Amino acid sequence: MSRRYISTAQMNVLPQSDWLTASEAAVYLKVKQRTLLLWVRQGKLQAYALSGTKRRIWRFRKEDLDAALLASPVIPSKPLTVLSERRIF
Repeated sequence: MSRRYISTAQMNVLPQSDWLTASEAAVYLKVKQRTLLLWVRQGKLQAYALSGTKRRIWRFRKEDLDAALLASPVIPSKPLTVLSERRIF
């Protein structure tokens, strides 16, 4: 068997993977990795666990991350007025 090596120039031509690690996905979403994994446990994000490991190792697709962001838009709240605020002294 002969091994085939890929040069650095050839690597730049290869398509980038859409699969992200948990830390890469957290950076992509601009949240902490801990928050990302919490969202996975809550079912807010689609994630894929790799098999054959003692610990769970997660992989994420960019399409799934984008879809999760678009699925739950931010709902604006009513602005507070001076009369609606209660001060406790």
